[in-house]
Amino acid sequence: MFKKAISVSLVLAGMWAVSGLAAEVPEPFRGHNPDSKFSIGYADVDAILRYMVVDVGRSTRKVAEPTRAQTGTRMRAQVSRTTSTEGNRFFFEEFKNNEEYRTALHNVRLALEAIPGKMALEHFSRTEQLAYLLNLYNITLLDELIRIYPEKDLEKELIGRKSILDQKILNVAGVPLSLDDIQFTILANNYAGDPRVMYGLFQGVIGGPNIRKRAYTGENVYRFLEDNAREFVNSNRGTYSRDGDFEVSTIYERNSHYFPNFDADLKKHLMSYIEGRERSDLQAANALHADIDDWTIADVYGTYQEVGGSFATSQAAMLDSVMSSQPDGQGGLISTNFSVASSSYIAKTEPLGALSPEQLELLTAIKTKEEAANLIRQGRVTVEELGEVPTTPQDGQQEDDEQ
Repeated sequence: MFKKAISVSLVLAGMWAVSGLAAEVPEPFRGHNPDSKFSIGYADVDAILRYMVVDVGRSTRKVAEPTRAQTGTRMRAQVSRTTSTEGNRFFFEEFKNNEEYRTALHNVRLALEAIPGKMALEHFSRTEQLAYLLNLYNITLLDELIRIYPEKDLEKELIGRKSILDQKILNVAGVPLSLDDIQFTILANNYAGDPRVMYGLFQGVIGGPNIRKRAYTGENVYRFLEDNAREFVNSNRGTYSRDGDFEVSTIYERNSHYFPNFDADLKKHLMSYIEGRERSDLQAANALHADIDDWTIADVYGTYQEVGGSFATSQAAMLDSVMSSQPDGQGGLISTNFSVASSSYIAKTEPLGALSPEQLELLTAIKTKEEAANLIRQGRVTVEELGEVPTTPQDGQQEDDEQ
């Protein structure tokens, strides 16, 4: 079989555009090849997620103890005790004053954004397209959020009048796109009837679905979405039974296109994942109340940083270099490799004496020890061609690639 490896360079109605889904899917995102053997690799995305995502484990559904003011201050961190210890976190803190890290993340975003301009998405299967769109969405949102960090409450940024999600901040295959366009037009139409898709879209906040420590791929995407769905449904961020009422996350209301008969359809969906006491409570519920949210940014400990005294900073390993190669000169697709190297893994061993018991408990739950033995030396986003598929360079492609 012919084989050729090619590297390519890579909410509420009115704010979240959930009602009706009237928008038509742009032409570059309509077609697909169910028999395609093309796949996209995301080693550079993996590098970012592996070192910058903190897996806090499954929810215990415990409600956190009230925060206590630290010595010398009466100020308290404003957190939701029901959800504050849940959900994976991203080391937004590491990007605040590190231009190199910010540049590296932005370049990976640009590489992802460029893929459909090098090889049309119609040559990929729907599964490969799904993985691509989820990665593009998540990396783009991270890139946008680090620009406004340390903003703590993201409600205004996500569903306000100037929502990040509603702005045309991407240009993919010549089509200006917002993150809402990806979620509520492309994904909602191309994967209609499959609510698992929403669990792959990181919202940057504690109250949303988990960000994972690995990129989505055509091979793992549905397995990862199932895992995210089960984790979210069985957390206080997703469902909560209280005083005879069954509460659910507002994410379900914003994605109500998956649940036309909201209570009945959502209940059926949740019953396929929910466990424990909440399962019987859900079964007995006559109505579901979509009123759970937590708009706190999903950083590691920055939400506590300005409350009382000094705070130790982590030096998470990240990206030491970002390199771009020139076109490969073979005609058609080019080669642009973003090398994501980590020369050292700096253990998070700064003094913790300034932390409150609640903060220590949160950090203790972080499972990062295995990372020291798994340093990534190089990462690149690639497309592998396992069968010959006709591709024609777009007009002006060579000129654009050389810039």
